[in-house]
Amino acid sequence: MQTQPFPLVTLTGAPHERGRQYGTLLSDRIALSARLYGGALEKLGYPEDRRVALIRSYADRIGEFDAAYVDEMHGIAEGSGVSFEDIVMINARTEIVAVARAELGAAEEDDPDDGCTCALVMPERSETGTLLHAQNWDWRAECAETGVVLRVRRGDDGPDFVTFVEAGGLARSGFNAVGTSITANYLECERDFIQQGVPLGAIRRKVLEGSHFAMAIKAVATTPKSCSNNIMVASAAGFGIDLECAPDEAFPLYPENGLLVHANHWVSPVALSKLRDTGIPYVPESYYRDWRVRRILQQRGEKLGREDLKAALFDDFLMPYSVCRPPRESETNSISTTVAMIVIDAAKGFMEIAPLPALNRTFRSYALDDWRPLPQDAALREPSRQIGD
Repeated sequence: MQTQPFPLVTLTGAPHERGRQYGTLLSDRIALSARLYGGALEKLGYPEDRRVALIRSYADRIGEFDAAYVDEMHGIAEGSGVSFEDIVMINARTEIVAVARAELGAAEEDDPDDGCTCALVMPERSETGTLLHAQNWDWRAECAETGVVLRVRRGDDGPDFVTFVEAGGLARSGFNAVGTSITANYLECERDFIQQGVPLGAIRRKVLEGSHFAMAIKAVATTPKSCSNNIMVASAAGFGIDLECAPDEAFPLYPENGLLVHANHWVSPVALSKLRDTGIPYVPESYYRDWRVRRILQQRGEKLGREDLKAALFDDFLMPYSVCRPPRESETNSISTTVAMIVIDAAKGFMEIAPLPALNRTFRSYALDDWRPLPQDAALREPSRQIGD
């Protein structure tokens, strides 16, 4: 399996132009994403005459949330040569496929087990005094070849940001110039897919575009969603919060002893008094993954650094159902793995990422600004490409 560093591109200009640059620079990886998700409705047997209407309904929902996102997706399609409908599928696949399955009465047959473990080290526990934010992203093994890092220069529109995302997507994990960082992971409950909410990728993008951390919390906690999701957001100023989100409600969790860790089961007592966790059949190991990460971090001392976070996220206890997941066949006969390990220090303006960390422990650094020096112990800086290079 490919363990090459994820490519970094720098995007500038208005939304459509940024999208066009994105599509042009990363056309090969976007084509792979489109092949991975673009045919999902056809594979389900969803009627052809309804496919475009369903996809367009979610494009409209994204446009109602922020019209610039639709302009950008049109630009991605134009630059990459991939259809606009496939770009929408990349950005709203979870929501669109769930609606199609419900209409057809189809079971989940092709999705791998979606794990993911997130962690925060608060400044009082950090050896550098800066808040550290990290994640293992568990998903399809093929995504080691579709992952990309975008560095977006927004000019007067708001803060610049860096995000790791599947090629063609608007955003996933990352941080911005005002010090906001975000990671997210799977949750499930019986309220999912009853309403048509804003696709999760658009909400994550809105977090990174916020000029103030309060706006990041607002985007996560108040935007209607189609399905549950756990979203951890933090500010380099020294605050972090985990929001367990049902489609219509958010439940906050706060750091304890300077740490905040979350896997894929509901934890909030308030949430558990109001809803039913329906995701555990797919991720039963979630109950010990967050415990393992928290325990390892506590054992490594009072002051923790990026290497301590990495050590916790590399944990192979009860492998292959472990914090760091090697490629393994899931219950749906697809290959699931930890696609990427991401460690963010927004205060210092960079994050480190290792692809397929169960097979590879080589990180690259992705900086918000090339002129800014990285810490001496940071991984090698990944060079950026942009139009005109």
